[in-house]
Amino acid sequence: MQKIVVLALLAFVGISCHTQRSLSTKKPYATLIDTSAVFAHNFTGMAIYDVAQKKTLFERNADRYFTPASNTKLFTFYACLKTLGDSIPALRYTIKNDTLTFWGTGDPTFFHPDLKNTRTFDFLKSHKASKYFYFSDGNFGNQPMGDGWAWDDYNDYYSAEMAALPMYGNVVRVKVAQGNLITQPVIFENSFYKKDEGSNVVRIPADNVFLLPKALLQKNSYQQDVPFKTSTGLTQQLLIDTLRKNVSLLHVPVAKEAKTLYSMPSEDVYRLMMQESDNMLAEHLLLLCGATLKDSLSSAFTIKTITEKYLQDLPDKPKWVDGSGLSRYNLFTPRSIVKLLEKISAELPAQKLYSVLPVGGQSGTLKNGYKNTEKPFIFAKTGSLGGVYNLSGYLVTKKGKTLIVSFMNNNFNQSTTSIRKEVEKILTWIYENQ
Repeated sequence: MQKIVVLALLAFVGISCHTQRSLSTKKPYATLIDTSAVFAHNFTGMAIYDVAQKKTLFERNADRYFTPASNTKLFTFYACLKTLGDSIPALRYTIKNDTLTFWGTGDPTFFHPDLKNTRTFDFLKSHKASKYFYFSDGNFGNQPMGDGWAWDDYNDYYSAEMAALPMYGNVVRVKVAQGNLITQPVIFENSFYKKDEGSNVVRIPADNVFLLPKALLQKNSYQQDVPFKTSTGLTQQLLIDTLRKNVSLLHVPVAKEAKTLYSMPSEDVYRLMMQESDNMLAEHLLLLCGATLKDSLSSAFTIKTITEKYLQDLPDKPKWVDGSGLSRYNLFTPRSIVKLLEKISAELPAQKLYSVLPVGGQSGTLKNGYKNTEKPFIFAKTGSLGGVYNLSGYLVTKKGKTLIVSFMNNNFNQSTTSIRKEVEKILTWIYENQ
């Protein structure tokens, strides 16, 4: 009996391996990859799934792990869909007698420079019944920067730090107009020092001191976002400066009786995160999920909870460590991303889902490509780091078939532009011919 079981298992493994080989060598998809001179020296993985037939059409290295870069935001997006409602929770708060105590939820929209939302400000500013305002960071259990982030990216807009109550996108927006320096928030206007050399503003790594090249003041127009160094003390200063009220600090957990203030429609925030690949929004939305699940602002807690509750059926266990994909510790397989995209499509109608994602030739990170077809056909998230370019999403063919595609490229030593154009060429062929 034991011998029969062993033989049956070996036969199953043989059939499975044969199926994988068949899928990985199936023309014409394999030919498109194998004959590409652009892909000759990089590591390429691809998975294509037919939604209507519920059938995998092609796999190449689909069970191998890749650095996903901003394809990680698809996981964050799914976490939000399973956790958050139609509106973003902005604050948790209690009112006792003449005292208002509030906690951040990680809501990234408070004075975010690219989102129009004043709900939190209006609530705090107009609250006349309370004489005393207390802000507590007792629910924040995260580090300001994610595991595996590159330390020398600290000055770049895409590496904004994390905080319990982010304000202004956690960046200083520096503008030069007709030789005049303008900063938002204005609290930093006296933190800039001129220097002779350089072509962009640089923050001192450990402090909120900014060096401004004199040459920038000669420009008629200039803009740069520079992350500021976050702290609870700075949050207090920003609140006092913005509200024109005294705000004291506490370090206590969220009270059981705390109520929730909501800020703006969730979909508007998702759209900016996905289309512009906004890392700050992604990281804080992941924290926001934790705050909703357990009043705990912790990326690790959110990832663990979402993975255990909703992602046990992925073909390959994901290594998921941050919300944005800045970390090279993230590792996903193409076929797991395809499965995730199938799960996402079950949460939203196609029209709404496609409006959130970048659209080929029309919006977001795909705006400048995919223009040589009669109508848009690719609705997908891109992801790029040095030596990394991936695209995962939904492809609607000329014949009206909906395919889910994850096309991942790692470890190349050429321009990202050349890889991106080759991906576009192959996906356009699939649109035209499948």
